Amino acid sequence: MMREGGHKLGLHRVVEPEGALPQAAQRLDASGPGFDNEIVIDVETLNIDSASFEQIVGERGKMQNPVTGSGGMLLGRVRQVGPGYEGPVEVSEGDRVATLVSLTLTPLMLDRVEKVHLDADQVDVEATAYLWPSSPLVVMPADLDERVALAALDVCGAPAQARRLAEGADRMVVIGAGKSGMLSAAAARECRGDDIEIFGVDRDEESLNELRDAGLFDAVATADATRAVEVLGRVEELTGQQPVDVVINTCNVAGTEMSAILPVRQRGTVYFFNMATDFARAALGAEGVGCDARLLIGNGYAGGHAEWTLKLVRQTPVVHRRLRRLVGV
Repeated sequence: MMREGGHKLGLHRVVEPEGALPQAAQRLDASGPGFDNEIVIDVETLNIDSASFEQIVGERGKMQNPVTGSGGMLLGRVRQVGPGYEGPVEVSEGDRVATLVSLTLTPLMLDRVEKVHLDADQVDVEATAYLWPSSPLVVMPADLDERVALAALDVCGAPAQARRLAEGADRMVVIGAGKSGMLSAAAARECRGDDIEIFGVDRDEESLNELRDAGLFDAVATADATRAVEVLGRVEELTGQQPVDVVINTCNVAGTEMSAILPVRQRGTVYFFNMATDFARAALGAEGVGCDARLLIGNGYAGGHAEWTLKLVRQTPVVHRRLRRLVGV
């Protein structure tokens, strides 16, 4: 038996403050049974966003880092489909699905934590989640390991936007060589081939070299992204003192805003796919150094981003290999 009266934006799940959207709410109702416009998911794995794993449901009825405001996504099996559910894709009871919407707006009733995978930012759980029609999700592909697919889908907004930003760009810097940085570089390379120079910056020299040797980066430099002047110097060494058209910041730590802003040309683009970003600091910092650049907030949603990212994993051996290594399969 399901409850009636569910709102298409999930407002029926907001406990406090009244009138807030689910993502901004302090607390959600994560109780059952589900509403007639929802699907009910038996949750097996939470893919916690990297920023939250660097810091860490009962208090809020959802997974939300109180510092960054970020959450993650989940993997599970559809237990029940409400008669009024009209979501973005067709799902049936028994389908294995991953949500493409943040855990910060997903009602989650956590029963038990079974295992924590620190390196993969994943937690095996017994839990129940509820999803309403406006929340994107994807039916899991049969040809990829589920943990690999989940790890890629967690950051699928980054490569989708990187592909768009690569169009018309001659030089790009990717700060951070983790999942989102690697996939962003792969997307830009797939889009422009050798017509774009892609430079990688990270503290991990081994990861940078692996991605460079595979052709995703043209050149790389090790640097601490919290030290903006150091990063600028290292990037200028790579580019021959030339500014770049696009900088993509995928770091999972605070204080990296100016490292992304300083290397970009006037009227260039800085894309912050990093929930540890202080956007006020980025805006005021750009103003302070006279940088007339377009500053973009990382949006985890882009049309077709899930399918595009899974295709990228399939066709880019180094990406597939590193994701498998990350999740331990």
